[in-house]
Amino acid sequence: MTARKADIHRKTRETDVRVKLDLDGSGERRFETGVPFLEHMLDQIARHGMVDIEVHAEGDLEIDAHHTVEDVGITLGQALAEAWGDGRGIVRYGHAYVPLDEALSRVVVDLSGRPGLEYRVDYPRARIGDFDVDLIREFFQGLVNHARITLHVDNLAGRNAHHVAETVFKAFGRALRMAVESDPRLGDATPSTKGSL
Repeated sequence: MTARKADIHRKTRETDVRVKLDLDGSGERRFETGVPFLEHMLDQIARHGMVDIEVHAEGDLEIDAHHTVEDVGITLGQALAEAWGDGRGIVRYGHAYVPLDEALSRVVVDLSGRPGLEYRVDYPRARIGDFDVDLIREFFQGLVNHARITLHVDNLAGRNAHHVAETVFKAFGRALRMAVESDPRLGDATPSTKGSL
């Protein structure tokens, strides 16, 4: 199997983001974003997705974290799309239910080539520390648009906002891990009746 890696650099007037990714990693991670809660959530993707992720981001944090969080999502999405290439031989679909104490979330992903996000998560409060929970949706919207995937995110239970967020990111990591796995029965074929994703 060819290496499923990517190294993406994205620079705008608001942010400068670089993401390195290895889909066949072991959960190694390194983050420098200036947004500690985002790094904590990216850690969940790496550990539970068993992907190696390195993210370096500089953004206009003097305004707020919005541009940095969104652009990390965009750049990670671009890296994912590059790393799995044309999708030959992958499972394509993945899903996971993840609990954390009272919280439970479900994530379902289709590496479809078509961006679509259904995000049904209500947080018990608007901030986790100084992190605005609205930015989590912005992160996933950026990722979905640039990875060109269909993603359903549903929080099914939870009273603690941190627990809710953590179950979402853990479930995404696990669903992604399932979707990018090689399917030995498929061989080098594309997992679509159309012949391409």
